[in-house]
Amino acid sequence: MSDSTIEALNKKLDRLIEAVARLAPPPVPETDLGEADCFVWQADPGHLEPVRKVNRVDIGLIRGVDRVRDILVDNTERFASGYAANNVLLWGARGMGKSSLVKAVHAAINASAKLDLPLKLIEIHREDIDTLPKLMNLLKAAPYRFILFCDDLSFDHDDTSYKSLKAALEGGVEGRPANVIFYATSNRRHLLPRDMIDNERSTAINPSEAVEEKVSLSDRFGLWLGFHKCSQDEYLDMVDGYVGHHGLAIDPETLRAEALEWATTRGSRSGRVAWQFTQDLAGRLGKSLKD
Repeated sequence: MSDSTIEALNKKLDRLIEAVARLAPPPVPETDLGEADCFVWQADPGHLEPVRKVNRVDIGLIRGVDRVRDILVDNTERFASGYAANNVLLWGARGMGKSSLVKAVHAAINASAKLDLPLKLIEIHREDIDTLPKLMNLLKAAPYRFILFCDDLSFDHDDTSYKSLKAALEGGVEGRPANVIFYATSNRRHLLPRDMIDNERSTAINPSEAVEEKVSLSDRFGLWLGFHKCSQDEYLDMVDGYVGHHGLAIDPETLRAEALEWATTRGSRSGRVAWQFTQDLAGRLGKSLKD
């Protein structure tokens, strides 16, 4: 075989090796858990993405939910200190600060400087719930303690991924790692549509067993914290809190009238509506809001 033939074969082999290398999945980047206090779980390829700037509000600005706030703070403090604590389901009316409260409690506990190591918050998306065991396996040997947080968790018809969540929380052979706790928010107390549960009851051979299978998921959460629609006074208190925090100068009577008109046009009163009104007010006053 001539030298020119060997050289041509080598070039073809090099191109083939390059093509195969391009087909291989990229290496999973290593996660430095000390890099940030908040992360987002990227299920593919299995990496924790650090969040430099977290979208959250100060815990003092979350009004109208004092009782559930205190319960969540107490549960989270006990977990962060290494004591027994429960998984938490925050359920109920939309816009009443469920996810905001989780993020605010996490920040408040880390700011208290009572911990040797900071508490970590990791968000996992609803569609990645079936990768929860993989994430827990990644975290269990770490020196930190972790809140796994899923916002707006719910399951639709023919969705069986809730079984993965059940097993990961309490039902698996290995169980939930001691340094991991799971917080979820949902508009549904049982995380499943009411008509889905009713359908199981009407079509099953043993209706009670079928319903037990569906609602047992929410039983994996030791704490159920309910968020209900706020009163007019609570709504106005939320508006006052936001306006005062951001230093917006406006006559109190004018503020009250405009805030109530805003809620009427929206057809609801909630913390989210109060915040949206505050953003609109700041824009009309030519002011920017604090970070």
